[in-house]
Amino acid sequence: MRNRIIAFSLSLLLILALIPGPAAGAAAKPKIAKEKQLALDWLSRPETVEVFGGISDSIWEYAELGLQEFRSSKLLADTLEAAGFTVERGLAGMPTCFVASYGSGKPVIGLLGEFDALPMLSQKARVPTKDPVVEGAPGHGCGHNAMCTAAAAAAIAVKEAMDTYGIKGTIKVFGSPAEEIVASRPYMIRAGLFEGVDAVIDNHSSSGFGTDYGVSGNALFSTIFTFKGKTSHAAGAPWVGRSALDAVEIMNVATNYLREHLPLSQRLHYVVLEGGEAPNVVPDKASVWYYVRNTDERLEDMYRRVVDCAKAGALAAGVELASMRVVSAIHQRHANKAAAELIQKNIELVGMPAWSEDEQAFAKALQKELGAEEKGMPKDVDKLEAPSGAAYGGGSSDVGDVSLIAPTATVGFPGSVPGSIGHHWSAVACFYGSTTWKGLNAGAKAIAASAVDLLTKPEELAKLRKEFEEYSKAHPYKPFLPVDATPPNDLNKELMDKYRGLLEKALEIK
Repeated sequence: MRNRIIAFSLSLLLILALIPGPAAGAAAKPKIAKEKQLALDWLSRPETVEVFGGISDSIWEYAELGLQEFRSSKLLADTLEAAGFTVERGLAGMPTCFVASYGSGKPVIGLLGEFDALPMLSQKARVPTKDPVVEGAPGHGCGHNAMCTAAAAAAIAVKEAMDTYGIKGTIKVFGSPAEEIVASRPYMIRAGLFEGVDAVIDNHSSSGFGTDYGVSGNALFSTIFTFKGKTSHAAGAPWVGRSALDAVEIMNVATNYLREHLPLSQRLHYVVLEGGEAPNVVPDKASVWYYVRNTDERLEDMYRRVVDCAKAGALAAGVELASMRVVSAIHQRHANKAAAELIQKNIELVGMPAWSEDEQAFAKALQKELGAEEKGMPKDVDKLEAPSGAAYGGGSSDVGDVSLIAPTATVGFPGSVPGSIGHHWSAVACFYGSTTWKGLNAGAKAIAASAVDLLTKPEELAKLRKEFEEYSKAHPYKPFLPVDATPPNDLNKELMDKYRGLLEKALEIK
């Protein structure tokens, strides 16, 4: 696959800004404000679609794990810097974290963006059967390659409108690494990066095109428990040793019994990271990585009980619980209704992309392979619906912490095939090429249009702020992240070092 970096130079971005081109559907929507129309026009240009589609594809090819996204982060930061943004890099103790800013003063509108991949999901693009690029390597199984890309495209479109019409205020892109291990936003908040931000627009890849509000997802503690024992000959003198692996296994048994006595809102999963190197040597070190999930109200109590299980494992095995490394700790998402209503209007303004016959054929082939309904890509945008009332379940995201320090809602943009499975090879197959290009461009339009509204219509921003300030009285932000926690910059290094060169060779990345 060809190297696309050359397409992202400042000169090309400047050329794109000068190329005239009518906005799709402008004649049918004459009441769009001129500032918003300019942003939509800029994003509608085929050259713009290609540039940012190429960025998304490149990040897909890099497939970099959390806090190892050196090429992905640099590409995005360089693109924004070339377009005139001031970019600060290596923030909050994380080498791949950046903030790109344009403009000055109030209001300050933040756009969130993610760019990390997932382990074990390597898959060839647009192939509707399992076929890895490199067996065991990472892959973009959640569409993060398109997400900070969409935020960057939207931010530059807003900048064009700000320059042309003298719009006051500041637009910021928060380049947020390691969302798949929910390990950047709590550290970014602690470092003060969101201070002074008036509203935040998040985005995420989806099979539909919509937004929502209310409380959703799970709060989470991500912790690595490490036990220290004593080696010995496992056959000759096992009584001399103390197995750290025994402590891990006893802890895991205890937590599995604990499940019976926890509310339905709990989720609990773990992987053993280290458990010895040879069966004939009693292991003196072992570690297990836990995700402990629950509602905001129940999380800390559940976590304390899991910690008790770890202490019990150490006691029973006669070893030491050497460390409990909290990788991250986050809240549920508390999405702002007024923000979602504003975003929904702009999603309906933009509309669902028109999918080609080839795109529909791939979608149906993948759906057939997965045993899903063979209905192809969606035709209509989603409707904004009231929350179901279930304040738990599903995954977790560190956007939750952001939603408690500024009014926040998410643009879910299309591109994934309905019926594909998140964190699965089928999702990786979707997030490359023309379908993703169209989806992230539609998402960028909804983000940009909403940001322009917030910059130019004080009454819209006031709605978000009023709701947020009233909600915050009952839900003040209290970070779950311990004060001594540090970003896990080393966590994925060994795994990424193993596969980076293999992926570059297989995909001919230079």
